[in-house]
Amino acid sequence: MIRLILPLAEKTDWLRAFDPRGGGVFVPMEKPPVVGEEVRVDLTITEGGPRVILKGNVVSRRDHDEGEDPAGCHVGLLPDEREKVNFINGYVRGGLINRRERRRLPLRLPITYGAIEGPKATFTRDINEEGLFILTDKPLPERTLVHFVLTVPERAPWSLKGTVTHTVIVEDEDVPGMGVKFTLDPAETADMVKAVDKLEEAFFKGALPEEVIT
Repeated sequence: MIRLILPLAEKTDWLRAFDPRGGGVFVPMEKPPVVGEEVRVDLTITEGGPRVILKGNVVSRRDHDEGEDPAGCHVGLLPDEREKVNFINGYVRGGLINRRERRRLPLRLPITYGAIEGPKATFTRDINEEGLFILTDKPLPERTLVHFVLTVPERAPWSLKGTVTHTVIVEDEDVPGMGVKFTLDPAETADMVKAVDKLEEAFFKGALPEEVIT
């Protein structure tokens, strides 16, 4: 997989790089990869700001001899990246920073949950203080109470439980998995808010480990 670098000096630069109709991004570069190449785009927003890794394939490329527009390539993003794009759109427009009910940090945190066949190790797609989305090809039925152990940077594995609120199966042509709403007492809720606040702060500073943002 080829690594492409896309540094954005200002938040508004995202609005020029992102194609809302096709759902892809344009990465300016001297020697763009060939069409069809699998790539990862390391996106940074402002110096010392958030870093997001987007994965996809090159759908078109442009060389210098094709006019005055900069050379580069258009990258079609994978369905898995949709939540990351939603978060970036909200971040650059200033709509998610102080609205906890809407923020969903696009983080890949290790999680082990109680599947029908036994403990299943996988990852989250996103998280906020109300719940998370678990990546799995075999989501549990809606309204199922599920127990899981979540691994968050800089703290011991966290034993939690919640209720499945919605599921996405492979046939839905979307990222399969299940949304889970936490079942927490007041003390646990306060702890979760602090944990997500800390994750969000580290995310905006670009301070999270790479394995969490991939």
